[in-house]
Amino acid sequence: MVKTLYLKNNVLKILDQRLLPSKIIYIVCRNHKDVYYCIKDMAVRGAPAIGVAAGYGMYLASLEKEFKDLKDLKDYLGKAGKYLVSARPTAINLFWAIERINKVVQLFNDSLVQELIAVIKTEADKIYQEDILINKKIGENGAKLLRKNSTLLTHCNAGALATAGWGTALGVIRTAHKKGKIKLVYVDETRPYLQGARLTSWELLQEKIPCVLITDNMAGYFMSTGVIDGVIVGADRIAANGDTANKIGTYSIAVLCKYNNIPFYVAAPSSTFDLTISDGKKIKIEYRNSDEVTFINKKRIAPVGVKALHPAFDVTPHNLITAIITEKGVIKNPSKERIKKILGV
Repeated sequence: MVKTLYLKNNVLKILDQRLLPSKIIYIVCRNHKDVYYCIKDMAVRGAPAIGVAAGYGMYLASLEKEFKDLKDLKDYLGKAGKYLVSARPTAINLFWAIERINKVVQLFNDSLVQELIAVIKTEADKIYQEDILINKKIGENGAKLLRKNSTLLTHCNAGALATAGWGTALGVIRTAHKKGKIKLVYVDETRPYLQGARLTSWELLQEKIPCVLITDNMAGYFMSTGVIDGVIVGADRIAANGDTANKIGTYSIAVLCKYNNIPFYVAAPSSTFDLTISDGKKIKIEYRNSDEVTFINKKRIAPVGVKALHPAFDVTPHNLITAIITEKGVIKNPSKERIKKILGV
């Protein structure tokens, strides 16, 4: 797989996922505002990848000018962090990464500006490297839940492109495929942004994992025929009780799974949990530009003047989730108590 993003010579290069699968082009980010626009305009997307990008965005902020002293640098980083987190409101990893960088900044007590800059880079690198290792652990934990020759369905893109590498939901599928457990993957196209059609199907083809693309409103039909053994999706924010925000359309799939007695799994790192909110009703849902509904590839598909709504996410209640797969373990029938036990908090 191509890299989602990488830092080289103090420049962050972000794969422009809006152009996939037809073009592989990297956006050059030289400052934190460049990173902000990549996140805001969905050149980079997926909660873990957004978090990694934000961590490097803070590092770039530390290089943007000559700072007269440590306080000057810390004040500037504080403003940069607030700006970056305003890019998108739902994905918790964005906030988590900024808080993680802010913590090392606050704990730094030396007087040398250059040493703090080096510390920030080290922490941003750790966020990147840890994400890949965590995803592979999620993959191992999730693959154990699947039987041989499983036919799965997934929604949106929770693969290498949504992370620093390997993926969460697709990480489980990748690992399971290497163990000979995957027969076929049904890929929801994921309207309106088509992450499934453009990104997930592309990733699976690169890995030679058998897949078939379907429109979102076909999922119920195929479930009713008995060909789907399980559903695996990613997550953008998980509340303390296990209610999960993910790409719009996920809730509908979970309801269909419940009716058809199909396991519904969420794969996500522990950093995607927001234990400060009790349930999914407190998750802020991002509404995006209606043009993303009325246009496809810059071509209008709806009448001029029609109003369109685009909530980017919906919330799946915890009682519709069979298990949440994390790097720390599998949380079956998620609840506040089970989540705390597995996460060790």
